[in-house]
Amino acid sequence: MTIREMAERINATVYAEPDQLDEDLKGAFGSDMMSDVLAFAENRDVLLTGLLNPQIVRTAHMLDMRCIIIVRGKSATDEIKRLAAENQIALLETPLSMYEASGKLYEGGLGK
Repeated sequence: MTIREMAERINATVYAEPDQLDEDLKGAFGSDMMSDVLAFAENRDVLLTGLLNPQIVRTAHMLDMRCIIIVRGKSATDEIKRLAAENQIALLETPLSMYEASGKLYEGGLGK
């Protein structure tokens, strides 16, 4: 599923370069605990989280994740947006809960 398709499916605001939107991604991991992401996320391209601190970008970058989806209607800080752009990680914001966003993405084919 592309980042563009994900954004449409979860009604997300997108912060990414246009060439990132057509990147095809395969899997996702959702957590607000970055220690769990580091310990358990394997071969995942997308991080879903409600956490709003720069550590989400650093964690995603360490795991070579291509996209971060911030859930629950939260908005990324300017620092998070800047770090994501510097690390070429697409950033999406959705009003959906983590559960709803995960379900819609799975239903659309992400992770299957």
